[in-house]
Amino acid sequence: MATAPVDKLLLSNIHIAVMCALLLFTRAKSVVESSSSSDPNSTVTSCIARERSALVGFKAGLSDPANILSSWKGHDCCKWKGVHCSNRNSHVVKLDLRGYGCDFIDETKTPVLGGNISSSLLGLQHLQYLDLSCNWFDGVQVPEFLGSLHKLRYIDLSSSSLTGMMPPHLGNLSNLRYLNLASKYGTPPYSTDITWLSQLTSLEHLDLSYVNLSTILHWVPVVNMLPSLKVVRLSVCNLRTSSSSLPLSNLTSLETLDLSSNSFHTHITPNWFWGLTSLRYLDISMNGFYSHFPDKIGNLTSMVTLDLSSNNLVGMIPSNLENLCSLEVFGIGGNNVNGSITEFFLRLPSCSWDKLSLLYLPSINLIGSLPTKLEPLRNLVRLDLSGNKLTGHVPVWIGKLTKLIELDLSYNNLDGFIGEGHLSGLESLERLFLSNNSIALTVKLMWVPPSNLTYIGLRSCVVGPRFPSWLRWLTRLDYLDISNTSISDTVPDWFWITASTLYTLNMRRNKISDYLPSTMEFMRATAIDLGSNQFNGAIPKLPIGLTDLDLSRNNLDGPLPLDFGAPGLIKLILFDNSITGAVPSSLCKLRSLRLLDISENNLTGLIPNCSADPSTTDLTNIVNLSLRNNSLSGEFPSFLQYCQRLVFLDLAHNHFFGTLPTWIGEKLPYLAFLRLRSNMFSGKIPEELLKLVDLQYLDLAYNSITGSIPKSIVNSKGMILTRVRYDDDDTDDDAAFQTAFGYGLSIGPNDYVAYTENSTLVTKGQERLYTGEIVYMVNLDLSCNNLTGDIPEEISTLVALKNLNLSWNTFSGKIPVNIGALVQVESLDLSHNELSGEIPASLSALTSLSRLNLSYNNLKGEVPSGNQLQTFEDPEYIYIGNPGLCGPPLPQKCSQLEPIPATQEQHEDLNDVASFFIAMGSGHVMGLWVVFCTFLFKRKWRIKWYSVCDKFYDWVFVLVYVVTWASWTRET
Repeated sequence: MATAPVDKLLLSNIHIAVMCALLLFTRAKSVVESSSSSDPNSTVTSCIARERSALVGFKAGLSDPANILSSWKGHDCCKWKGVHCSNRNSHVVKLDLRGYGCDFIDETKTPVLGGNISSSLLGLQHLQYLDLSCNWFDGVQVPEFLGSLHKLRYIDLSSSSLTGMMPPHLGNLSNLRYLNLASKYGTPPYSTDITWLSQLTSLEHLDLSYVNLSTILHWVPVVNMLPSLKVVRLSVCNLRTSSSSLPLSNLTSLETLDLSSNSFHTHITPNWFWGLTSLRYLDISMNGFYSHFPDKIGNLTSMVTLDLSSNNLVGMIPSNLENLCSLEVFGIGGNNVNGSITEFFLRLPSCSWDKLSLLYLPSINLIGSLPTKLEPLRNLVRLDLSGNKLTGHVPVWIGKLTKLIELDLSYNNLDGFIGEGHLSGLESLERLFLSNNSIALTVKLMWVPPSNLTYIGLRSCVVGPRFPSWLRWLTRLDYLDISNTSISDTVPDWFWITASTLYTLNMRRNKISDYLPSTMEFMRATAIDLGSNQFNGAIPKLPIGLTDLDLSRNNLDGPLPLDFGAPGLIKLILFDNSITGAVPSSLCKLRSLRLLDISENNLTGLIPNCSADPSTTDLTNIVNLSLRNNSLSGEFPSFLQYCQRLVFLDLAHNHFFGTLPTWIGEKLPYLAFLRLRSNMFSGKIPEELLKLVDLQYLDLAYNSITGSIPKSIVNSKGMILTRVRYDDDDTDDDAAFQTAFGYGLSIGPNDYVAYTENSTLVTKGQERLYTGEIVYMVNLDLSCNNLTGDIPEEISTLVALKNLNLSWNTFSGKIPVNIGALVQVESLDLSHNELSGEIPASLSALTSLSRLNLSYNNLKGEVPSGNQLQTFEDPEYIYIGNPGLCGPPLPQKCSQLEPIPATQEQHEDLNDVASFFIAMGSGHVMGLWVVFCTFLFKRKWRIKWYSVCDKFYDWVFVLVYVVTWASWTRET
């Protein structure tokens, strides 16, 4: 009996031990489960069959050109790339298939997935983590079925070209903590109602950047219903409203708010975000906020990064910025501080000087000289003062910013010298930009630059005349701009070794003389600009990755390469050289080519037929084609009918012949600029040509065109509607123009050389070189042809015309009565035709007119009165050859009665009368001359003649004076 208590005690201990073991097992189980869901490297030995089938179905809907999913085979799906399973129960809990296209997506080159996102993923009901970002699901809708994967905590579908309406079913994911649907590429998704977001009460990270939310007005109250939010990114969402305040803010945990690039266009204060004192990151740049920099900034005492750039804020930054002692990044570029840079630096929070790492201050109208003494910003990594009005020398304290990675002082008026003292201490420097300062800013360096220096921009500084030798020490250069730097030298051999690492090389506008190296094909460059130098010789094989090349205005000769070696060329600019031979068929293989300018060379022969097989037509992407000023021949290039994106075509000053094809109007729907002057084209102007809606520049001068001007010219809306300037409106209605004339060379992260400098226009009697203004030139030049008939009244509807030249044809009839409707015309030439009648009075309304020529027609009547028509220089030249014209400014006065024009018969009668009097006068002269000669040699005849004359005189005297006068006196 004594053993009973002992047994009970033993059983109790055993029970306690079992319970402890169970507790330890449960604890270990939870730890393993937690680690399996969070550890991306957790693995198991097998996967569940139905989930493997779901993954196989998902893969079947994908396109995988880079074979990213090559490991997706075998039975153990938990070992497949991107698939992670739970160690506890083998369920798939994580699918991480992030692509490689977040910086740039090109589905043909970048390793990314495409195709469809299959609903077979519904078989993964334990899925907690889904990342399909940075892929290329072009045109695929944001999957609605994701709202049925209730255990999802993390969704990242950003930068994958998804589109369509945002599914409100995502509001069912009550466990969701991270949601990123930012769509940077393709047509972004949209939403007209985001109230479903309010159901995601556990959400901590929300990124809907680039999603179109333009119709949503009350989005702030919805966001305010998510108290767990730490990060909100709504950049480029077309948001138009922002609440001025929140009665009660639930966003007490919010640390990051990015509202950049929306369309608020409202006063900077009041605004709801100024009350979020927990904010550490605030980006409200590019929103159209206006007024002075607000004092509310000083309340954000936790602020680490503050970006107010590219708004319409004015005035000096507030003095209470001193409260921001945690500030590390400060950006206000693109506003209008319009004050002294010295005062600006004094207003930066002194308590954060040792913390500031980035000062982004471009284009804020800072004036004055940089302070000669300044407390070093010891941790400054990036300093951008570009685009201001800074003057004077660059101070040497710049060289004490030892952690500086980027220094940008470009586009100011700085002068003096940049030497070793300024740069030798910048051992971390990677990017140096001093471009476009005063021509007196001289960079003379005898130094060994830091090995990390990869970006150098010295455009328009004085670097020459010798080629900078310090460049040879740079082995990692990506970008070099030494254009317009007064270099007059040959290129040293070592430079092409240094340049082999460059992606962008710009040495434009120097006097560099040399041959292009045969090793050029081994460079990794994508953009090269060597224009306006003295390079000579032939063009070598180009780098395989090259897309932009400008070798214009050099002394290059020889033929064009049979193999350019750069199949991805987009812009090829070779004008104004001495290149000879025929245009090679290799040009036809440049499928990506958008801009080709080989004008002003010595090219001869026929244009190759790039469309021998229409099913494999190349050059179909060409937008801007210029072959001007060569000796090319043949008929109008037929392959152009397959180049349906063509906007600008210049074949002027060649030997092309034949008729203009009727397919121009149908096959080239975007054609806006057509220059065919000084060729041998014949036949009529096709009506289809003048039906081109965008046509605004037509030059057919100096050909043998016959017929009349088609009345379909009224369809040319490009000659009727005034084009909006890009600098006034960044969203031009016609993307084709941005394509044709926006093309240039990308020569750096923030630099772009627009191709607009090789366009000429004959106006005001002379050929002029136009730059960017060619985009806005509206021109109709049909001069020096064999056109007949009347000038159609419809021409008066082309109210956007700036130049109209119909001279040297055989137009008859009258000048259109409503010619004065062309209110923007600056040059009007109707000379050397057979126009008749009076000059229309409406012509005097052309106040923009600066050149007029109506000479050598059959015009009559009074020159219309008006300030403009009486102020031209040399008025006799304007109206010469029109004998029927009169009145100021002509010397001929107009009589009250207008003379009746003589008929042809009257002209003949007048000729007979004139002949009669000429004959009679000649007879009288001859008779008198015979008498005179006789008297000269016969003295007796002279005496006899004088005797007769005396007797006749006496007889007349007696008869008239003696007899007649005596009888009159007796009567009186």
